Amino acid sequence: MNQYSVNLSTIFTEVPFLERFKKAKEAGFLFAECQFPYTFSMEDIQQKLEDNQVALALINLPPGNWEQGERGLAVLPDKIQEFKDSVEEGIRYATALKVPNIHCMAGILSEEADKKEAREIYLENLTYAASLMAKQNLSLLIEPINSFDMPGYFLSDIEEANSILSEVNMPNVKLQFDFYHIERIHGNLLANFKRYKDVIGHVQIADSPGRHQPGTGSIDYQRVFEFLKEVEYKGLIGLEYTPKGNSENSFEWLT
Repeated sequence: MNQYSVNLSTIFTEVPFLERFKKAKEAGFLFAECQFPYTFSMEDIQQKLEDNQVALALINLPPGNWEQGERGLAVLPDKIQEFKDSVEEGIRYATALKVPNIHCMAGILSEEADKKEAREIYLENLTYAASLMAKQNLSLLIEPINSFDMPGYFLSDIEEANSILSEVNMPNVKLQFDFYHIERIHGNLLANFKRYKDVIGHVQIADSPGRHQPGTGSIDYQRVFEFLKEVEYKGLIGLEYTPKGNSENSFEWLT
């Protein structure tokens, strides 16, 4: 289990969030990740990490008002100060909890929004965030998300994500390669991974369709894992899937 990071926002949801760290330990995981830890105190989370000897590998920046449909603030022209505040909050949690990676969701644009302006704001905001994170030795991740699951999401193409990384041109800004999303957007998983390997900072997996555990969809994860060894990917593999059935039973593919 030493290369896998279990996502506690999507797995072990049978129990309250703070109890999921114990579940992760009991299942044999050394690493966990979660999307938005901000409704819980840093002290409570830190205690659970210490009690269960689990390290937190990844969190997301605060996404704005999720209930009102916001999925990140980084491209929104009227949310620049709120984005900066979210960066400070994310850094506070990451440094306190010793989290090395922070994913920045781009946001959803309205149909009438100026996409060119949004892109310029995105570049400026990423540069701002990455500069602050670099001082704390933190990596900032961006991730293409498919438009079937999240219509209107600004960053829904891996080539565009790579262009953004090139333009920001900071060593601590990297690509989060989610096999589920890339399969839904582009397919050609192994070719796309190999093409962008040098800018990948974190990997996540789920099967497609359904976004459940490997073995429930059409992705050949046995080949994916063989391939990751072949290309000498050394990073963590985040399990960001919704278990089909009981969470504990969703790890059978690991044996």
